[in-house]
Amino acid sequence: MTTWLVTGGAGYIGAHVVRALTTAGMRPVVVDNLSSGRAGFVPDGVDLVEGDILDTELLTRTLADNRCSGVVHVAGFKYAGVSVERPLHTYAQNVTGTASVLAAMEAAGTPGMVFSSSAAVYGTPDGELVTEDSPKRPESPYGESKLIGEWLIDDVARSRPGFRGASLRYFNVVGSATDEVYDASPHNLFPLVIEALLEGRTPRINGDDYPTPDGTCVRDYVHVGDLAVSHVAAARALDAGRPLLPAYNLGSGEGLSVRQIMDAMRRVTGIDFDPAIAPRRAGDPARIVATGEAAARDLDWRMRYSVDEMVASAWSARRSAVPAA
Repeated sequence: MTTWLVTGGAGYIGAHVVRALTTAGMRPVVVDNLSSGRAGFVPDGVDLVEGDILDTELLTRTLADNRCSGVVHVAGFKYAGVSVERPLHTYAQNVTGTASVLAAMEAAGTPGMVFSSSAAVYGTPDGELVTEDSPKRPESPYGESKLIGEWLIDDVARSRPGFRGASLRYFNVVGSATDEVYDASPHNLFPLVIEALLEGRTPRINGDDYPTPDGTCVRDYVHVGDLAVSHVAAARALDAGRPLLPAYNLGSGEGLSVRQIMDAMRRVTGIDFDPAIAPRRAGDPARIVATGEAAARDLDWRMRYSVDEMVASAWSARRSAVPAA
């Protein structure tokens, strides 16, 4: 049984990765400072080390003590809009933090990393469908920090024999694969809509005059359970020495509009509402959709959930939880 350290494993995505590793017969160990993660998201029986990824000595000790064969590096500051206001904090968490994890891995002799990257590395794409080779033009400190993280991993792979990494570029991660974990982000569309409905407020759409079929932004919504499966596939490939690309898009190839998400929310929850139309948000591109063909070939990537199933899983998990603090 191989052991993998999951940084940020008490967060929404990280906790799903932890469960997927366990299901696959692997042993996860979590490091999380609980700044946004929740100890209750970590399953019983999984070791939780409370600490920061900037603490290189703690990471080195944890990797060595558990004889980890790899790290799934999910921890980071993930709010693109806020990163514009807090660039130094973003770089400290996402660039210095990733360098700290890599330094600890070198000190402990840990050979493999699966890195949580982002579609934000692309900025506003030129074409209809983003591929791994599309130009990288990040438009926020967050996107820049994720691209630098990918560069760091690639540089270490070139300089350190035996080290390998794979970066997984996420798009809009939604839903829940268990009622024990839900997305509590104050910036993501699904929790924003769900919290509004639970509180009796009207959800809103930021702009309905984009050059898209229904005038609202089109995004690539992918289920967190599918995402977790592909993390495990990447970890297994690294363990087995199978070849992987440096980076993969985890995208649907099709995309959904914000209005389509609102329609699904209305169908699934049974709450009838007409979303309020607010002004556009600065910097929101009309459409970002990516192909997931490479990940489908190498990382067991596929869309296992319909839009209604994505919404239903998110709604069920949030309603099963205690009220958000």
